[in-house]
Amino acid sequence: MDKRLIWLAVGSFTIGTEGFVMSSLLPAISADAGISLPQAGYLITAFALAYAIGAPVLTTLAGEIDRRRVIAATMALFVIGNLLAAASSSFALLLTARIVMALAAGLFAATAQATAVALAGPEHRARAISIVVGGTTVAVAFGAPLGALIGAAFGWRGTFLSVAVLGAVAAAILWLRLPRGLRGTRLALSQRLTAAVRPGIFPSLVTTFLCMTGHFAVFSYIAPLAMEGAGLGIGVLPGMLLAFGISAAIGNLSSGYVADRFGAMQTVLTVLALTAVALAMFSIIPLFVPRPLAGLLLIVAMVPWGIVGWAFAPAQASHIVGVSPDLAPITLSLNNSALYLGIAFGSFIGAEVLRYGSPTELGFAAAFFEICAMFSVLLFQKPAALAAARAA
Repeated sequence: MDKRLIWLAVGSFTIGTEGFVMSSLLPAISADAGISLPQAGYLITAFALAYAIGAPVLTTLAGEIDRRRVIAATMALFVIGNLLAAASSSFALLLTARIVMALAAGLFAATAQATAVALAGPEHRARAISIVVGGTTVAVAFGAPLGALIGAAFGWRGTFLSVAVLGAVAAAILWLRLPRGLRGTRLALSQRLTAAVRPGIFPSLVTTFLCMTGHFAVFSYIAPLAMEGAGLGIGVLPGMLLAFGISAAIGNLSSGYVADRFGAMQTVLTVLALTAVALAMFSIIPLFVPRPLAGLLLIVAMVPWGIVGWAFAPAQASHIVGVSPDLAPITLSLNNSALYLGIAFGSFIGAEVLRYGSPTELGFAAAFFEICAMFSVLLFQKPAALAAARAA
């Protein structure tokens, strides 16, 4: 294995850690900035929107630039964004910093995967991509809990500083180790948008969007749900994220095997049904179970949610590749944008639930979107896939 892939994975780990730790930092940021939790949640919404829209545009513009320069520049910009966040004196500046981070993260993710394939060769393409993407999985399992622990001990600014240090180390090593002259092929933005309307693709993107909306309606506000809904202390949040992260890694790794065994479409449907139940429990437990038992059960509920929740993405990606194998790089990029649009909308929905309701209603709202995703599969995605298969 090319050891340079490890450092690309470290870059993914750094970016993933910052992204997934935000939910645990929102209460502290809200208190320091003197704003409500729903307003603080815009930090997640803005990041996801900037990522979803900026990634395909920037990837198109940077397609023919030396990938070593692009990767180093994006990591440097990500570090600057974290330093800006740590030093921010206003919510507006912090919001700007997160948008900068999102633009850098989106371009880094696409370029890092393409670079990994170039380094490993076509015969090891899947393994190379899995190593780079694995950095994000490890970030969910260990990076976010560690970042939450740092935030609890040294404040939310300390978390951003820690991420900046790790990002700077990764950027320097990648600049020194990556070869010069690796260039990609520039694809027009119109080509990417055209792929979205291919038979079977657009319904799949809608399903991804709805699924992630449900997940992040809860995940973005897991802190107020745990603290206000179940009476847990802020010190419990790192442990909750750790339980979720390890379970997510298990779900992510096992999903591919399950999809190969039972079919991607059937796996997606099953996962969505189980996820709806898992998310509904985040309303049922705090509403109907007395404290402190509710707090304990809420922590336990993170495990099945992590397993079934993170089983969706690999199965859905497998389905999308199967629909149009010739357009796999483009359609997977579109699926990634749909994923982040779902994160943005989910954090917005969660904020509205908190604004007009209470944290205990988040689970029911989230489960509704998972049920909508199931109907999307049954009514649109599955028939479109069958039509595409007949046409092929």
